[in-house]
Amino acid sequence: MLALPRGGVPVAAEVALALHAPLDLLLVRKIGAPWNPEFAAAAVVEGEPPDLVVNEEATGVDPAHLQHGLQEAVREIARRRQVYLAGRSPRSLTGATVVVVDDGIATGTTLRAALMALRRRHPARLVLAVPVAPADTLAALRPQVDRIVCLATPEPFEAIGLHYRDFHQLSDDEVRTELARVH
Repeated sequence: MLALPRGGVPVAAEVALALHAPLDLLLVRKIGAPWNPEFAAAAVVEGEPPDLVVNEEATGVDPAHLQHGLQEAVREIARRRQVYLAGRSPRSLTGATVVVVDDGIATGTTLRAALMALRRRHPARLVLAVPVAPADTLAALRPQVDRIVCLATPEPFEAIGLHYRDFHQLSDDEVRTELARVH
C-alpha cells in the first residue's frame, strides 16, 4: 500500500489497517503553473533520477519555471522522506501487488506521474484507489493501472474537498501519527 502525502495518508492508513497491509509513501510533488499554483503544470516523483511528468494541458509553461520547480520539489521530497520515514529508503515493489491511495483526483497529473514512476519499479499488479474523482480523469488513467477502485464520480466534478467534512491541510505531525497507527 502506497499513500500520496499528505492527504492520501489518512485514507491509505484506514485501507492498510482493514487489509492488514504494510503502508509506505510515494513521494510526489506538483509543480504549479505560473498563472495558477493550484493547477498542476507538472509533477515530480522521487527516484534516481526523479521522474518529471509534464501536464499536456499546461501549454506555454517556461522550461525554466519547470526546472526551478523540479529543484524545489526534489528538496521537499527529500525533506518529507526524512521527516515522515526517518530517511528509510522506499520498499522494493518488484513482483508485488501495489495499491496506490490518494484522497481524490482532480486533474490527474500528480497521479499520472506517480503511476509512471511505479511501473518502472516492476510491480506485478498496480491498483489505484481513491474516494472521489472525475470520470474522464479516471478514464485517462485507466491504461496505466490494472484496476481502479473509486467510490464516487460526481457530475459535474468541482473539487475534492467538497466530498469531505474536514479537508484541512495535514501537518507533518498528523502524517507521522497516521503512519505510526499502521506500524
